[in-house]
Amino acid sequence: MKEPISITAISSISPLGNTLEEAWQGYQSSDHLFSLAKFGENEAWVAPVPIASKLEVDQLKRSDFKYKNLDDSVRYALCSSRRAVAMAGWRSGDHFGINLGSSRGATALFERYHEEFLQRKSTPVLSSPTTTLGNISSWVAHDLQTSGPEISHSITCSTALHALLNGVAWIKSGMADKFLVGGSEAPLTAFTIAQMQALKIYADPKRIRSPQATSKGGQASSLPYPCRALDLTKEQNSMILGEGASVACLERGIGKNALALIEGLGYATEPLEHNISISTDAQCFQRSMKMAMGEIDPEEVDAIVMHAPGTIQGDRSEYQAVEAVFGSQMPALTTNKWKIGHTFGASGMLGVELAILMLQHQKFVQVPFLDYDFIPSKIDRVMVNAVGFGGNAVSVLLKFPNG
Repeated sequence: MKEPISITAISSISPLGNTLEEAWQGYQSSDHLFSLAKFGENEAWVAPVPIASKLEVDQLKRSDFKYKNLDDSVRYALCSSRRAVAMAGWRSGDHFGINLGSSRGATALFERYHEEFLQRKSTPVLSSPTTTLGNISSWVAHDLQTSGPEISHSITCSTALHALLNGVAWIKSGMADKFLVGGSEAPLTAFTIAQMQALKIYADPKRIRSPQATSKGGQASSLPYPCRALDLTKEQNSMILGEGASVACLERGIGKNALALIEGLGYATEPLEHNISISTDAQCFQRSMKMAMGEIDPEEVDAIVMHAPGTIQGDRSEYQAVEAVFGSQMPALTTNKWKIGHTFGASGMLGVELAILMLQHQKFVQVPFLDYDFIPSKIDRVMVNAVGFGGNAVSVLLKFPNG
């Protein structure tokens, strides 16, 4: 991009915790963060946010009665947005835009209201206003008292990166100088889990390959790996859901507090042959990655944070797309879904967070059960991929601000 745009802050609530320090510390461990939980009569692997994060959300509920009846997808976004804005030095009442989305929205609250309706044939007054997809951006705008535009959308699992695209577009148009972008998801409900299991893509709790996995370098993990994201030899789908929110502050120019620069953006849509289809070599990813790189030589991309949901077809097709684009100049590949699961609409921005952490610490985060031919000793550029059902792919190329 001709005009540089900085990411001056990023904040999240995820299974890793609620600070960048906790997230980075979590990535230094080869253990995953999944646990088995009961959903009705079924048992499933999930990655919930830790107790400390839940306590922060509970404190938010107690701080203002208006927040008591909101879904966790909204409250996660509120907590993360407050921290991101404070980190960036933005003030309450400033003129900045907000684009926060979700794949499922107020899932738990909607399910609860619907269950009550089936039982009582009536529904509470707040059932409609607290379950709309516009909830997240609207409540964050109210909480931060911004006078800028507020946008909500759902583009399934690429929602957060589409929000980043929108924020960049507003800034480049001259209609805004700052934008808060990201996604939030609280999908750990019986109905949502059942939907993923119906698609035959969810990890089977009765079957875990590699009962005692070993990370690169021989360091044994104390836990097996139920999600085999980026393992191209797996014979079963192994997607697992996590929950959380991740938001970033975008600003025009190169700020003194820039964590990373957005150097390139790409997007593409797969020709739809099936509701969840993606081609064997992910044409959408090929086009989005090429667009994001522009004139940059492929060998200058040091790493890619893959979408890699842990499904056989999804992981393999994205890998083959990377092969098609980079050939013999393959960057180092990683993903965080083996550790924190797939957080749907928040997953793309959690990938951006991982990319920023690697740029800031100049250390590549490996997938512990994969073998690597090389590990970059210096990290200047990281690409982040995300794609949703139907093939809505986005690729973002981030650059180290002092690189």
